[in-house]
Amino acid sequence: MEVTIDKNSGYCFGVEYAIKMAEDEMAHSSTLYCLGDIVHNDMEVKRLNEQGLRVISREDLADLKDCKVLIRAHGEPPETYRLAMENNITLIDASCPVVLKLQNRVKTAHDKMQDDNGQVVIYGKKGHAEVIGLVGQTNEEALIVSEEKDLELLDFNRPVTLFSQTTKSTKGFYALKESIENKMQQKAEVVDFQANDSICRQVSNREPQLERFSQEHDLILFVSGKKSSNGKALYAVCKTHNPKSYFIESEAEVLPEWLEGVNSVGICGATSTPMWLMEQVADFIKKAN
Repeated sequence: MEVTIDKNSGYCFGVEYAIKMAEDEMAHSSTLYCLGDIVHNDMEVKRLNEQGLRVISREDLADLKDCKVLIRAHGEPPETYRLAMENNITLIDASCPVVLKLQNRVKTAHDKMQDDNGQVVIYGKKGHAEVIGLVGQTNEEALIVSEEKDLELLDFNRPVTLFSQTTKSTKGFYALKESIENKMQQKAEVVDFQANDSICRQVSNREPQLERFSQEHDLILFVSGKKSSNGKALYAVCKTHNPKSYFIESEAEVLPEWLEGVNSVGICGATSTPMWLMEQVADFIKKAN
């Protein structure tokens, strides 16, 4: 049986950078706090926990003083930085440069919208760490939409500036953009609408790559943490182009019947999936046959 790992899968630059910063800091520090899971992959979180990385919540942050806290690639709202200063917390800021640039664009758009009586809209998952950071740039005023029915939140008589969480589906973003345009065209007066495709190209470029990869193999094992939004989106791409695609967190979830009559297995993953985990799955498949 041929087993191939997709060379384009695995950590994006932002996640890889954050993990390296954490490991470098822990090399000479017994404990480092991390505001939320450093990556949406329980296996990697466990590995780093064994090295001294302790995951905390925003509620926990308010009770900490005189320590070091890592800000992960997803970024944070301004409130986090204010609280850190008050509590004498040293922040190890591993925010992804792509996310930081988007935060600045969202803040600029929100400031402009104050004069235009407009609305900043974020296509993203409510409660997602990156989205919390983005909405924080707008004094919590941005509207979050994740699907068509959420457009009921918008006032189509007022200007709209649309952005996207960096890890969302490109197809989903443009579908929402088209829906907003259609609703605005139904109004008597022309209202300004600005749509900003702020999806990270490291993410969006993986969709066509996975389309090809999933069709090249009899069976696809998509390795990802179940909490990963990016993982869910990319897995959907695989499933669409190869019905024999399975979402797993580790090799322990592989069922023997999946491999029956299969000549080639493709292993791929999300931007939050470590290469060592995909290699572990590949070794398991090779030993099983």
